[in-house]
Amino acid sequence: MAARQRRRAKAGYMISAVAELYKIHPQTLRLYERVGLLMPSRSEGNTRLYTDADLERLEVILNLTRELGVNLAGIEIILNMRDKMAEMHEQMESFMKFVRSEVARNFAAAGEHRVRNAIVRAVPRHAIRVEK
Repeated sequence: MAARQRRRAKAGYMISAVAELYKIHPQTLRLYERVGLLMPSRSEGNTRLYTDADLERLEVILNLTRELGVNLAGIEIILNMRDKMAEMHEQMESFMKFVRSEVARNFAAAGEHRVRNAIVRAVPRHAIRVEK
């Protein structure tokens, strides 16, 4: 239930709140930022503000470290691969959308082209079954 409430919120979370929520030391969050695993935004007063996307990424990091025993270098590789896979997925979706629209456009244009350029225009006939 608390996870759903966190995801619905739009505001950023301060480092102390995130550390308490996930039962980790604030220095651990600073370390994750220093090595590039997390990149929280900053307020005008230079306070770290963690967004919902940052919290989701932190949950992945904590799962990898706590449950699977992955070290920081391994986490960096895994997160980079996840990001690349998500980007590739978006590119494939975009490409499939383009292909579908081109096939539909070409199919419609081909049917129109056949009728306009026919020597003798004829209405398509229905197939008739002939028995011997």
